[in-house]
Amino acid sequence: MTTSPIERAAESFAAELARHRTERGLSKKQLATLMGFDPSYVSHVEGRRHRPTEDFARRAEAVLEASGAIWQRFREYDELRHGRSATPARDHPAPGQWMPPGTGLIVEREQAVLTHTDDAYHCLIRRELYNAGTEPVTRYLVRVAVDRYPNDPGRSNRHHREHPLTFAELQLRAHRDDGGGQPEPMHWRAKHDRDAFKEIWLLFENDEGRFPLYPGDRVTIEYAYQVGREKWGPWFQRAVRLPTRHLAVRLDLPAELDPQVWGLETSLSAEEGPLRRPVVRHDRADRAVFDWATEDPPLNARYRLQWRFRSRPPDSDPGGPAGVARVRASDRMRGLGIVQRGADLLRQPSRQFDLPAEEGIAREVVERLGSALVRLDELHPFSKGVGIAAPQLGLAWAAAVVRPPDRAAEPVVLLNPRVVDSSPETDEQYEGCLSFFDHRGLVPRPLRIDVEHAQWDGTRLITSFEFAMARLVAHEVDHLEGRLYVDRMTPGVPLVPVEEYRETGTPWRY
Repeated sequence: MTTSPIERAAESFAAELARHRTERGLSKKQLATLMGFDPSYVSHVEGRRHRPTEDFARRAEAVLEASGAIWQRFREYDELRHGRSATPARDHPAPGQWMPPGTGLIVEREQAVLTHTDDAYHCLIRRELYNAGTEPVTRYLVRVAVDRYPNDPGRSNRHHREHPLTFAELQLRAHRDDGGGQPEPMHWRAKHDRDAFKEIWLLFENDEGRFPLYPGDRVTIEYAYQVGREKWGPWFQRAVRLPTRHLAVRLDLPAELDPQVWGLETSLSAEEGPLRRPVVRHDRADRAVFDWATEDPPLNARYRLQWRFRSRPPDSDPGGPAGVARVRASDRMRGLGIVQRGADLLRQPSRQFDLPAEEGIAREVVERLGSALVRLDELHPFSKGVGIAAPQLGLAWAAAVVRPPDRAAEPVVLLNPRVVDSSPETDEQYEGCLSFFDHRGLVPRPLRIDVEHAQWDGTRLITSFEFAMARLVAHEVDHLEGRLYVDRMTPGVPLVPVEEYRETGTPWRY
């Protein structure tokens, strides 16, 4: 059977897409999620049920880093579709890094320098920005976060409550540099003000006027702040929140303290692990300078440099930068306000909401559960998904929030839930619990459960959950009925200390 040139071009595009996706080890659903599309969209394009679009080709090219191959196949298809003659590949350079919808800025280069002095840490951030969007940019969001004792959240929270970070001490200053004249100072405005966390809008304006960053323009912005040594912990983290081409980090530390530096990285597709590129040390007079850089870091990746000072006596600050006493996993959870095993509340059935009369209370409880999950994400990677029930926050209400293993999916809110049916087929997988985080246990669960639960207006519905979500939801429903996962374990099967557990970061197998 013969096919037209345009059909052959569409087949060539689909084949190129499938080849690069397979080489990257991604499923169609995983690629669609990374590109910001519906989970079935890639499958439809590869199956030629949907025609490729320019936006789809740009995203696929950038996410799969196909060196222009996917983009060229699209251009060949697109020219035939519009009745134009195909032109050589060199006439169609591959597009730059794809940006998520709604994002117009690209960080072409970021250089972050943290300098340790006798009384403070001084941070200098320099970013080269390009507005690839369609609207002028009038402000830029920056974040400042401190954590004095990162291995002891409870102690750190208490410390920052007693000694909160203030805007006054930051002495924040910022300017815009077009490279052709005097740098323009930038005004700033506070967005969020918390004890250990600040969000700040840098404004493209000052007393002399406004200077928006227009589409197609480039600019360099630079901002600096300082934090006293008594509030800064032994770490410096950079998070990739905008498409970024080059990221460089430098630590400038006193050589006399004999610093040791290492790094960790994590992303949406990989658990926390060592930096893929080593940190390089350069000694300069009385300073030890540590440099690290990466090209094209993925969106939402986090890179954290950590250090300790080996010349400082280990008992000078047992929770600080010198040697840190080992903190149990359960203590870290307790520091975040998670009720631990042994508390009476975890063994009591939760109180049902009277909906819709108590809708306001229910929404407040669910908001607190969601906020707790955000805090937990900063502390521990949860590749299997994670859930939290109201009793674990000391709230005796029948509410739970479950975040699926697929981070792109919306969390599931459960109000007054109860399991009404389950499949006879079961399997055993290791589970952990925020309220019992020092151990893991092998727990049998049904492969499918049907859960009746309430909506905000009091109406009830039944939702069916399978495999990983069935396990996560069943675990949280147990909490609301006063059970822990140890109650479900087969008698005689031992718990595994978390230090010996080898499957952290490994998805459940189904």
